[in-house]
Amino acid sequence: MVKNYLSLVKFSHTIFALPFALIGFALGVYSINSFEYLLFLKVLLCMVFARNAAMAYNRYLDRDIDALNPRTLNREIPAGTLSARRVLFFVFLNCLLFIATCYFINWLCFVLSPVALLIILGYSYTKRFTVLCHLVLGLGLSLAPIGAYLAVTSHFDYLPLLYSAVVLTWVAGFDIIYSLQDDDFDRSQDLYSIPVALGRKGALRLSSILHLLTAILICVAIYFTFLRYEQIYWITLVGLIVFLAMLLYQHLIISSANLSRVNVAFMTTNGIASVILGASVIFDFLV
Repeated sequence: MVKNYLSLVKFSHTIFALPFALIGFALGVYSINSFEYLLFLKVLLCMVFARNAAMAYNRYLDRDIDALNPRTLNREIPAGTLSARRVLFFVFLNCLLFIATCYFINWLCFVLSPVALLIILGYSYTKRFTVLCHLVLGLGLSLAPIGAYLAVTSHFDYLPLLYSAVVLTWVAGFDIIYSLQDDDFDRSQDLYSIPVALGRKGALRLSSILHLLTAILICVAIYFTFLRYEQIYWITLVGLIVFLAMLLYQHLIISSANLSRVNVAFMTTNGIASVILGASVIFDFLV
């Protein structure tokens, strides 16, 4: 049963947002010069609960669509390994746990927790009415760096917001690539996506533009990080180079005529990029 729930929420996909959340946490710790293990655990729990709720709700809401799509008909609800009622209860439980954990972090996180849930749960509706669904997904994951920073400091700052902007454009760009697999199906079901609206070539072009913006934003974010703390973090520069290389690589292995390596571009490439960048920044700040 546990295996079914882990598959339901695609727990392995946590590697996309979690390293950026840890960057936000590291920025907060470095700015106040204080590290608390209990707070770190609470931030990790918030990440798990929020993502569980978002992914499970997406599976719940899309259960009828998934049953019609050959690529997704083996997902837990269409396949019958989990009932829709159990999945909805799982969503409700994780939402409660997320809000409760935020309460024990600080008042600002608690007050903002329903807003975060509204965004990450609301994403599941967007492909029914707007091609901007990819950006809404990016917005949801972009809450990770600023949320972790707020957990430590209890105030907003432009630096974690820059990293949040990186996540927004990065995730939106690779989600467009991932959605290329379903463009024909989405079109037949009157669902909205960039590939449906622009075609495969146009979608890949827009994804490239978003990732170019990502590259600019991550360079700006790291530059201002160096500027604020008046030193150069050399390991971070290595992580930055790898991240930029992975951005480029995923566009080199995908074309409108050949989507056979979409999963490599989506999961492997972006997973490596996120983990290496996150690890390099955190190592420089905290070691």
